Amino acid sequence: MNDQLDRALGAYYGLALGDAMGMPTQVMSREEVVRVYGTVTGFEPARPDNPVSAGMPAGSVTDDTDQAVIVGRLIDEGRGTIDPLRLAHELLAWEKEMKAKGSFDLLGPSTKAALDAVARGVPAAEAGRSGSTNGAAMRVTPVGIAFPTEPSAGFLDRVVESCQVTHDTTVGIAGAAAVAAAVSTGVGGGTLDEAVTAAVTAARAGARRGHWIAGADIATRIEWAWQLVRELPEAEALDRICALVGTSVASQESVPAAFAVLAVAGGDPWRSALLAASLGGDSDTIGAIAGAVAGSVAGLSALPAEAVGTLRTVNALELEPLTERLLALREQAVRTGSAHPPVS
Repeated sequence: MNDQLDRALGAYYGLALGDAMGMPTQVMSREEVVRVYGTVTGFEPARPDNPVSAGMPAGSVTDDTDQAVIVGRLIDEGRGTIDPLRLAHELLAWEKEMKAKGSFDLLGPSTKAALDAVARGVPAAEAGRSGSTNGAAMRVTPVGIAFPTEPSAGFLDRVVESCQVTHDTTVGIAGAAAVAAAVSTGVGGGTLDEAVTAAVTAARAGARRGHWIAGADIATRIEWAWQLVRELPEAEALDRICALVGTSVASQESVPAAFAVLAVAGGDPWRSALLAASLGGDSDTIGAIAGAVAGSVAGLSALPAEAVGTLRTVNALELEPLTERLLALREQAVRTGSAHPPVS
């Protein structure tokens, strides 16, 4: 396996790892996580009283991974572009399937509101004008795999495509741009520090796209969160993330929180997943983002083989063929010097 494929698979499986690790602790407080689990050391089944993940076995992924796979598949099928209306229909179909299974793990608030609007006939270009939560950031990893960050305008166009129907706002796009750029930098051979720098730059550019909504600047909060917890003991760092950065579904909290986790873990994918799970709150999404970025830098080879095997078995997850096709699009973009696919 070449280095770029190792890093790309690391990003996708790292996302799934952080997602599955955070699955049982989502919507729990930090204090409750400590009381119930102590220190999270591996995959756990969801407790029967968890209002979102009740009944899910250890190692199960959630909407973060499922939607990231949907986005990756649409990029592949669209030869580098995402049809926003097609994405809306795919997400609605996914939720219908989840409901049929009796799952409580359904669409997030911004995504649900936007897709309900689409179902009522609101144009896809208008449906996402108020989406401010982290739904676009959690599913954007395949954009980072499929496209280099340069040229930056073309890269951001691809990020916006993945956001538009549900999170077409300054905050939603900034959060997604940060994650996509960090992953793309890692897949391209960058270090963790380079990935964080790219995230901040892309978040600033992303905040100039979409419909303006009030909210703290994500680029500034990533820089702040990255420095906030460095050199602190892990438990103290996690407490500080919860108290100051926040772990809610708001992009301004969960995206910077994921970068704070990366700082504490030193970019190690397994430690990042464990620490994110220990936060509670929107721990599955924070873990998915941190795992994707860490995995893009460290590669699949840095993830515990047993954990990857669990992810594949429990979720029937096979990301290799899709990842290889996304990298073929990346190679095309590098060769042509453009993130815009050729017109056929």
